[in-house]
Amino acid sequence: MTNFHVAIIGGGITGLSAAYYLQQAAADLNLTYTLLEQSDRWGGKIATETINDLADEPFIVEAGPDSFITQKPWGLQLARELGLADDLLPTNDGRRQTFVLNKGRPTPLPDGVMMIVPTKITPFALSPLLSPLGKLRMGLDLFIPPKTDGADETLAEFIERRLGAEALDKIAEPLMSGIYNAEAERQSLLATFPRFRDIEEKHGSLIKGMLAGKKARASHAQSANGAAANGRPPTSMFMSMKGGMADLVAALRAQLTGECLLETAVTRIETREWRLENPQSPTTYTLTLDNGRILTADAIILAVPAHTAARLIGDLAPEAAAELETIRYVSTGTISLAYRRDEINHPLNGFGVVIPRSENRSINAITWTSTKFDQRAPEGYALLRVFFGGSRTPQMMDIPDGELLHQVRRELAAIMGLTAVPVFHRIYRWPQANPQYDVGHLERVAAIEAALPAGIHVTGSPYRGIGIPDCVHQAQETARRIVTEWTRTDPKGLTSTNLASGVAKPLGSSR
Repeated sequence: MTNFHVAIIGGGITGLSAAYYLQQAAADLNLTYTLLEQSDRWGGKIATETINDLADEPFIVEAGPDSFITQKPWGLQLARELGLADDLLPTNDGRRQTFVLNKGRPTPLPDGVMMIVPTKITPFALSPLLSPLGKLRMGLDLFIPPKTDGADETLAEFIERRLGAEALDKIAEPLMSGIYNAEAERQSLLATFPRFRDIEEKHGSLIKGMLAGKKARASHAQSANGAAANGRPPTSMFMSMKGGMADLVAALRAQLTGECLLETAVTRIETREWRLENPQSPTTYTLTLDNGRILTADAIILAVPAHTAARLIGDLAPEAAAELETIRYVSTGTISLAYRRDEINHPLNGFGVVIPRSENRSINAITWTSTKFDQRAPEGYALLRVFFGGSRTPQMMDIPDGELLHQVRRELAAIMGLTAVPVFHRIYRWPQANPQYDVGHLERVAAIEAALPAGIHVTGSPYRGIGIPDCVHQAQETARRIVTEWTRTDPKGLTSTNLASGVAKPLGSSR
């Protein structure tokens, strides 16, 4: 069987996962890979800092994502496959409560609000978060006919159409757009929350759909409780790692046996002549590295920001590069602050505070990290994380660290009454790191994929989901496509590999 080599550019969670799934296929195919990362570490935006010198137990400070959602199964599946089942750390769901800043005061999100939709009448009716007219307007969702043309729309258009402007301002914009660091007026509904459209089409109303889903989850919870009684604990909606999210990266990297190079950038990609020994094989490529090395590859995975991918393939695929350049990015940052618990008067009785844009604050949200997760701060201490930047407070990205700390402390004093001096703080800035899924995003991605040359693949957060499970799944699917393409061109490659389980299957069989 002819050797087949894949170059993977980008060593974040997507690139690492792609290498892992290709390596699973290599057991059945003569396939090798080289993983290239420009920076001096693996993991991309997943980074954890452990601070040991202040107490008997460490502080675990996340620079990037602090967890992954389990409703999308691929992140959890990967963690378990890597032998990390005992290291998984759920959120403290018994203390789950979200506050919304309302007229300068943190106000509890009413009990029974699922995503953005009320499913319990009394808590919602008694909540001061929305005005009586705002509540009445949300109730009209029960009578508004569904949109059935299948066309994309912005999140703002969808929420205002179904639930009204006040629901957008007080609930949807800080909760939904906050996940994507996006502007609701530009954010694609179909690319970010397609479930809402599915619910609308199936049930005719978000409220009816959420009530139906609540009933189904109650039945599932009974099954989960039964499983827990038999020694299998129910799964939290969000999971982290006990030692921080970087443990997932480390475990993944430890499994890789292929060539993995840090501090190695690709400066140019060119096509080579078709291989003379196999005229049916696709075009091969040469990659020029910044150390002068020339790498030959039969396929390339671009697991990098869209603007970086555009630069690398600008000469090879100008149409795809032009589309890649249209994917906008915003810069974001966080500052984590540690305090002695007895110096904080606030009860920290929840997971944190989301802040509507209409509140005109210089920060976007606050997470009470040591409430949300155990093992994030030593006994007697508390750890908080403040979010800034993005489309709402871009000016915060450019101010010096000292001024940033001063402004954040001023906001914490105003919002939480927190005036204590932090024991330490850590600032993390991510310039041009968050892709924006503007309306029409899925069509844009389809156009990019259609314009790519054979053997070149783009995958990861700019395309079909920004979360860790989405990135893992995209890597898995990209590896699957490459294996399928290779086995079609090699007469001896008669099987493709089920990359989720490592089981070889005939081509064309179901997954």
